[in-house]
Amino acid sequence: MGTVDVEAEWFLVAKMRAFVEAQDPSAKEADNFTLRRFLRARDLDIEKGSSLFLKYLKWRRQAVPNGFISESEIQNELPQRKVCLQGFDKVGRPVVVGFAAKHDYSKRNMDELKRFVTYFLDKACARMPSGQEKFICIADFKGWGYSHCDIRAYIAALEVMQNYYPERLGKVLLINVPQIFMKTWKVVYPFIDKNTKEKFIFVDDKKLQETLLLDIDESQLPDIYGGKLPLVPIENA
Repeated sequence: MGTVDVEAEWFLVAKMRAFVEAQDPSAKEADNFTLRRFLRARDLDIEKGSSLFLKYLKWRRQAVPNGFISESEIQNELPQRKVCLQGFDKVGRPVVVGFAAKHDYSKRNMDELKRFVTYFLDKACARMPSGQEKFICIADFKGWGYSHCDIRAYIAALEVMQNYYPERLGKVLLINVPQIFMKTWKVVYPFIDKNTKEKFIFVDDKKLQETLLLDIDESQLPDIYGGKLPLVPIENA
């Protein structure tokens, strides 16, 4: 997305608001920053941004009827302890840590997995300080092998994030990535939209700690990576 005048962008947001509120009155509950994220996700095309946002409203009513996902709805996913949330990076983005080798393919139910993705994205968004709209993710592949490979789950998680949480992802640092994962990556990569692809960064094992410290201060970095914060499972965040 090229640079655009801030005033012009907010003018487009106002036009988008008039359009989406006419289509779905519940759009009135969304703030302008939310509308702007959907607009930016479609390169400031009002028609496409509005279409994405209206699909989001419909999805939210169906997928999250109570306004939140409760722990009781993700009872197979939570015990795997595969997502943690603690600390903030140097620009105030919450830090999400995901452990790919803790995903249990044999127990995976696709509907529950999508609820779990919604659950942790809602948690990450709720932790964002005022003025911050994005989170940063450390995706740890230590111990990952073909037995953990679940391409359908990866694509489903991407679709939830890209369609319903656009412009929320700041950066993904992929660490401890084994060579065998690259075959899976080639399959998943085409499903990542163009605005998101550049946010995935593979970190050299030899430069792991120094690379993490570029974005995250030692006081906010998980202790397993040489920082000072103990890991906090997502449900306790």
